[in-house]
Amino acid sequence: RAWHDAGYPWLRIAVNISARQFKQDTFVGLVKSVLDDSGLPPECLELELTESTIMERADRNIQALRELKKLGITLAIDDFGTGYSSLSYLRRLPAKQIKIDRSFVNDLETSADARAIVDAVIYLAHTLGLRVVAEGVETEGELAVIRELGCRKVQGYFFGRPMSAADA
Repeated sequence: RAWHDAGYPWLRIAVNISARQFKQDTFVGLVKSVLDDSGLPPECLELELTESTIMERADRNIQALRELKKLGITLAIDDFGTGYSSLSYLRRLPAKQIKIDRSFVNDLETSADARAIVDAVIYLAHTLGLRVVAEGVETEGELAVIRELGCRKVQGYFFGRPMSAADA
């Protein structure tokens, strides 16, 4: 919220949610309470959950995700491709973004299989109207392949290492 007040109202902060946190029956209420208490606009918050977390109790979790989306929060599927990857569930999820796991990105320059998987995931996501982020981009070569495959959002050490809020 401090960054929002300091003149960055467009900034969206992504928060990784653990399976343990998400399993709590009070999770949606807690998120709503934090938004209310902080005054942070919900569209400035993105929650990232892994496929595995979402699929563990899929019907219950999809309902919780829908409630979070109704609050105006952006949802992202993190580490996509490493979990259950059920396409029937993917189309039911209220997520707006998937994040391709770095294990695929790190093999892009040397593995035709990794390149084919990333290409297919990007195509599938775009066809479903989802944004795609490639995680773990560490080299100029990985970035070049990702761009060539049509992924426009990337993150990784190539751009910067984790840092404190003050350093950011």
